Amino acid sequence: MRDFSGTTVLSVGEGPEDVVVDGAGRVYTGLADGRIVRVAGPQGPVETVAQVPGRPLGLELLGTDELLVCASDAGLLAVSLADGGVRTLVHTVEGRALEAVNNAAVAADGTIYFTDSSQRFRIPEWRADLVQRTSTGRLFRRTPDGAVSELLGGLEFANGVALAADESWVAVAETGAARVRRVWLTGERAGTAEVFVDDLPGHPDNIALGSDGLVWITLPSPRVAALAVIHRLPGVLRVLLSKLPDSLQPSPGRTLGVLAVDADGREVHRLSGEIPGFEMLTGVREAQGRLWFGSLTGSTLATTEL
Repeated sequence: MRDFSGTTVLSVGEGPEDVVVDGAGRVYTGLADGRIVRVAGPQGPVETVAQVPGRPLGLELLGTDELLVCASDAGLLAVSLADGGVRTLVHTVEGRALEAVNNAAVAADGTIYFTDSSQRFRIPEWRADLVQRTSTGRLFRRTPDGAVSELLGGLEFANGVALAADESWVAVAETGAARVRRVWLTGERAGTAEVFVDDLPGHPDNIALGSDGLVWITLPSPRVAALAVIHRLPGVLRVLLSKLPDSLQPSPGRTLGVLAVDADGREVHRLSGEIPGFEMLTGVREAQGRLWFGSLTGSTLATTEL
């Protein structure tokens, strides 16, 4: 395990929740005001690519000319990198609007795997969902013809998504359960789900497949002991606690973490500690030996050599 020594930060605007890196080393992120911005490497500059509805969260490259944006209550969007045009890919499932689209992964044929974190709360109300333990998160698959199907339900705040390098399985983070599950897509186990990484030292947010073939997992907070206690309370008490002011509810700790695991869920890398000028690490991307970090609540990106 190592700390975040040597990490630098770059101011980009409020709430750069996730990050994705293109083949030229340029970094894309989405801000709280709906802007999608592009950063030309560790030294900038920062330029606006598009303005989208909703709150942009997870990002992925969609082919060579579009960016996939999980825009929370606005749904799953495709953004043109040439002119900033926006088209909606998914906003409703079975006639019901999705209000917590969070993260995604894209297969080589254009199939998209994405999460809807909660059926009861929108993303800004994530504390309430974790305290109440609604277990209503879902993992969806959208095929290139536009058909959407549910792969896995009952998730404790479904969050990050990562697709195996050979596309044999897709992994999904459960923030509330401090674990990552996966669904097999090919072979004899196709259609079955299992725990991929369990008992994480923190509550996972976004996850991503790196250029190194590893699955990188963000840990924006260590495990919150109070949350485990609350989860053992009767449901009616959890509902009452979720209505308290945020200052009186379980909150993330200051220690940030990032974990990388191989295809068997075995730990390969771990970084832990604090980064001056950076907070709440929710996005991670490894590209050719460099790590990029996003933040839900801060105003900076962070980057370090692995």
